[in-house]
Amino acid sequence: MLGQATVPLVGIVDTAVIGRTGDTTALAGVALGATIINLVFWTFGFLRMGMTGLTAQANGSGDPREVDALLLRALGIGMALGVVILALSVPISQLAFAVMAGSDAVTGEASAYMQGRFYGAPAALAVYAMNGWLLGLGRTREALALQIAMNIANIALDVWFVWGLDMGAYGVGLGTACAEWIALALGLLIVGRVAGINILALARRTPRSLLLERERLLQLFAVNRDIMIRSIALLFLFAWFANAGARIGDEALAANHVLLQFINVAAFILDAFAFTAEERVGQAYGARDHKRFKRAIRLTSEFALLGGVMLTLIFLLAGGMIIDLLTTDPQVRQTARTFLPFAALVPLVGMPSWMLDGIFIGTTRGRALRNAGVAATVLYIALDIALRPAGNWGVWIAMSASFLLRAGGLAFYLPGLLRDVASAPKTDTSHSNTG
Repeated sequence: MLGQATVPLVGIVDTAVIGRTGDTTALAGVALGATIINLVFWTFGFLRMGMTGLTAQANGSGDPREVDALLLRALGIGMALGVVILALSVPISQLAFAVMAGSDAVTGEASAYMQGRFYGAPAALAVYAMNGWLLGLGRTREALALQIAMNIANIALDVWFVWGLDMGAYGVGLGTACAEWIALALGLLIVGRVAGINILALARRTPRSLLLERERLLQLFAVNRDIMIRSIALLFLFAWFANAGARIGDEALAANHVLLQFINVAAFILDAFAFTAEERVGQAYGARDHKRFKRAIRLTSEFALLGGVMLTLIFLLAGGMIIDLLTTDPQVRQTARTFLPFAALVPLVGMPSWMLDGIFIGTTRGRALRNAGVAATVLYIALDIALRPAGNWGVWIAMSASFLLRAGGLAFYLPGLLRDVASAPKTDTSHSNTG
């Protein structure tokens, strides 16, 4: 939870650093640019999500050689994909701005922010892979250390580049990119310590035949393909949400981005329980232990519900003060206050979808994740279009409904998953490495 709580802190600081300059255009530009970058980078979020489930299952089934091979495969794929993203950054930006709405001034600020962020692409994707591997092993302290180090560096660099060097939106993006490279360097040291051998020695020790084993690679690509499609669908959902605000105007876009920080805080904190579910459920699934499997679901979900209630109360009571800290523009403040109740209820409305995500990621049920994600996005877009006459009220009603749509789609597949675990023979786990 501590590690996850620091993740949205970066977005909050990004928003506050720009928002307190009083430049609504720059704030809206960072909002638009961050939406596009998240869409691009988290298209490859399977490097985190797929890795957690596969690593937990390999560990739960007592296969340490595959645990090591998974790390090396994911690091290589992540770095390679990051280089491709960096090389294609200009056409990616042009395509995104051709699709996303925004004034010329806002687009200019968004372009500057994205230019800075793209420099961190190879490091960002490699860090996804390392985080997934650590979480799959249940090494949450190491994942916490890596996350906190990256976020502290990000915050310090953002403040220096924007307030110290007056680099504006570009400084926010560049600060995050530099922090991602710092995290990559630290992460390689951390995973080497967990593996008991530095990463280069681990690469030399792991047989090439294991790294390139056809069956393992096919499983990796099958799981990751479905999770990638699911990620694209959900990222498109949030991009559509940002674009909906941009259609209404710069103030709505900026206010919705401020409120999106509340959603990010809720999602990342409650995802701590979902990540725990991924690791615990994944290990139980690898061991085919039905009793342990059901217990992991029950306990993590109960704690997530309690966390959701607490976050909703905090947002309702302190939301106005937080909005004032994030922006000085009076009209943006007023708009954000008007729609604050929607954002405040997201911890309760979204909790079931996040927990079900964790359960299905831990069991690497990519097909269910893909189908539920795509269906939820299609239905959300249809609802948003139908509610356009209601303005920003319609935007937030559709967004709130999207969480329920995601949960409903995954709940449809849950009984089948439970039956599969109950009918599978139990696996010997005497050689598992839980750290």
